[in-house]
Amino acid sequence: MDLDMLNMFVIASGTLAIPILAFVASFLLWPSALIRIYYWYWRRALGMQVRYANYDDYQFCYSCRGRPGYRPSILMLHGFSAHKDMWLSIVKFLPKNLHLVCVDMPGHEGTTRSDLDDYSISGQAKRIHQFVECIKLNRKPFHLVGTSMGGNVAGVYAAQYPEDICSLTLICPAGLPSTTDSKFIKQLRELQESKRIDRIPLIPSTPEEMADMLKLCSYVRFKVPQQILQGLVDVRIPHNEFYRKLFLEIVDEKSRHSLHENMSKIKAPTQVIWGKQDQVLDVSGASVLASAIPDCHVYILENCGHSVVVERPRKTANLILEFLALLHSIDNNKKQA
Repeated sequence: MDLDMLNMFVIASGTLAIPILAFVASFLLWPSALIRIYYWYWRRALGMQVRYANYDDYQFCYSCRGRPGYRPSILMLHGFSAHKDMWLSIVKFLPKNLHLVCVDMPGHEGTTRSDLDDYSISGQAKRIHQFVECIKLNRKPFHLVGTSMGGNVAGVYAAQYPEDICSLTLICPAGLPSTTDSKFIKQLRELQESKRIDRIPLIPSTPEEMADMLKLCSYVRFKVPQQILQGLVDVRIPHNEFYRKLFLEIVDEKSRHSLHENMSKIKAPTQVIWGKQDQVLDVSGASVLASAIPDCHVYILENCGHSVVVERPRKTANLILEFLALLHSIDNNKKQA
């Protein structure tokens, strides 16, 4: 190997080493930054654009893809302590010509957080209606999707603003009484009895607590490196005080069974998707909804926990698309009759 070749080899090796070393340093020293970069990359790769909408002095942050067309737009409401990017795993399996909108729920991520705001389920539903009007999403009825806390809000929204939506998908929604206590509910009762309610399992503050939360929410056992667990905790810790306040608000008597109190008012075609091994909200809630909502389509996913969106994204996306196609077919048959 002559000197020029040797120099080229050294330069090439150095060029490759810099990004590799930067990645390793980020992974070891700043895992939370790596997580943010991860979401940024996937938003760009999937064509999701981050935008903002203002209602008076209140700001909503959301991501979107596509434009309104002949098919209904889809609005997605995430769960407690999550954010709009949690839907990316499902967005990956949805057609690019669908108009998708994923909004940060009140107080979460880029949406305004205020001590004066009403974080009850009905209060959040009102805020989401303000968002819908801001971006004029309800020019045509849209399909509403919500999971967990977001499912509770979505169900109440469908009951209170029926003219806005054409159909509804509820994924392991909160807000229902259950005949069987889930593992999470049992843990809460134990914490209440021992007066340690400040240690809510869904609000981790250490990597170990984060690992426990992931086990609680997922049937699939993900092998998450310690550095990533630390990064996930680092991202959440600045918001934990808000999460505690929010949690106490949504489990309060005013909000605890909001979906149950409103489900008889839901007239839109409704789809319910639930993980059979859900340890946070018992799967028996699906039958409660099926008995109250006319022509309710229920899908129970085997070997799946509460984090349906993460554990079974392709299946969930396909179920939503099949449901929308079925409704479109029914609508066409009615027009031809």
